Amino acid sequence: MDRVNFPRAQASRRAPPLRLLMTLDAVGGVWRYAMDLASALSNQNVETVFAVLGPSPSAHQAGEASRIGELVTTGLPLDWMCESETELARIGDALGTLARRHAIDVVQVNVPSQAQGIAVGVPVIAVSHSCVATWWDRVRGDPLPPEWRWQRSCTRAGLENADGIVCPSLSHAEAVSACYGPGLAVSVVHNAVGFPCRRNLKSDVVFAAGRWWDEGKNGEVLDRAASRCCWPVVMAGAVRGPQGQSVALSNVRATGELAAPDTRAAMAEAGIFVAPSRYEPFGLAPLEAARSGCALVLSDIPVFRELWDGAALFFPPDDPAALADAVNALVDDAELRTGMAAVACLRSLMFTPDRQALAMRSIYDRAMARTVPVSEEA
Repeated sequence: MDRVNFPRAQASRRAPPLRLLMTLDAVGGVWRYAMDLASALSNQNVETVFAVLGPSPSAHQAGEASRIGELVTTGLPLDWMCESETELARIGDALGTLARRHAIDVVQVNVPSQAQGIAVGVPVIAVSHSCVATWWDRVRGDPLPPEWRWQRSCTRAGLENADGIVCPSLSHAEAVSACYGPGLAVSVVHNAVGFPCRRNLKSDVVFAAGRWWDEGKNGEVLDRAASRCCWPVVMAGAVRGPQGQSVALSNVRATGELAAPDTRAAMAEAGIFVAPSRYEPFGLAPLEAARSGCALVLSDIPVFRELWDGAALFFPPDDPAALADAVNALVDDAELRTGMAAVACLRSLMFTPDRQALAMRSIYDRAMARTVPVSEEA
């Protein structure tokens, strides 16, 4: 084929945008991840179509997504809300249809099992934010029960079918390899938040945020510790899950679920932030709290040590007395509290949307370079 030399003015035009189809859900932290990433990707010449699985987004969430990209509510199920793998069987075909309808260049699934069976002629990147097998291993510490083993099988199939695999931390990448086999090639791209460090006047309040109905968030330990803490403890987040899961909180002020701006406002006022989780693949809430000027008290789990060692106080996740002691050490020493907050805020600047978006755009581009379009296959 002869090379075509374009006029200089035409050659300098901006390349057409990369069209990304990104799956997400409105229930957990993946929503915040997707919004911040897609917003930063727009500076990398990427247009995002959001495909929502599971419960429909709230009006606030829908408005936010529509300002960043295009929102499609699919009515498809999330894997952890399904009773059997047959409920997941139609996801691949549905995502393929969406990809063709919206002229998509790359598909990013934020639940790896969604990549099984998908054949769209464009690269598919699977990002593992969490999964039943790694959750079970870290929270329960025993083998996955037979009735849930299909979840591991579906996730493994999705990981094997993907053109790239991403985890938000080295700790989670190691957990994925332990559960699904060491032969997987996994890239680590840290999560991020987009707002600057805040230096507000602080109140004598301990704050925590999470899906408290999720056993992995370990809300009961914080509730038990609260009676020993010198400052009042406020816990924001749902206490009842979509499948009837629940947790009873009696020693704290439970606000229920808050919109993202309200959660961040509460963080900006709190002097101390606690994350008591037994299981986190990354943990956006501590990052947001650090950026909001809070001193951090975190459960001593691998991912928090990886990201926050030297910038937080740690406690064994099963020890409410140790949690209360860590909180009270910060309450009793204003200089320590202020210093720890400053160190955490400085550490948080490692995790920016621009850095995250550059890394993901590089992964998309490499996958596109490796993928042969269906029309060109022999």
